[in-house]
Amino acid sequence: MKALIILNDPPYGTERSFNGLRMAKALSSGAEVTVFLMADAVSCARSGQSVPQGYYNLELMVNAAMRKGEVLLCGTCMDARGLQDEDVVEGARRSTMKELAAKTLEADKLLVF
Repeated sequence: MKALIILNDPPYGTERSFNGLRMAKALSSGAEVTVFLMADAVSCARSGQSVPQGYYNLELMVNAAMRKGEVLLCGTCMDARGLQDEDVVEGARRSTMKELAAKTLEADKLLVF
């Protein structure tokens, strides 16, 4: 089974992206999972995040999602936020709406957070 999870919210301030990445991890045991980061969610993949002790770290969660799946970032959204390819965690990559459309058509399940 192929699952596509689309995240829109920033890494911190709401828990939608946190919960979307938790779902990606949970699904990865039985599905091929693609996480697509759009809008403010592209910052979830920013490398070098520093958070208070005991607080969740979205960079680590993105890395966990990539162990058994892939993480794609909307290139237009990256550009609008000044996020360069070298600013994101290794393994996550710039993508396009065309690729998102293809992944959507291939997916058996689609979840949007």
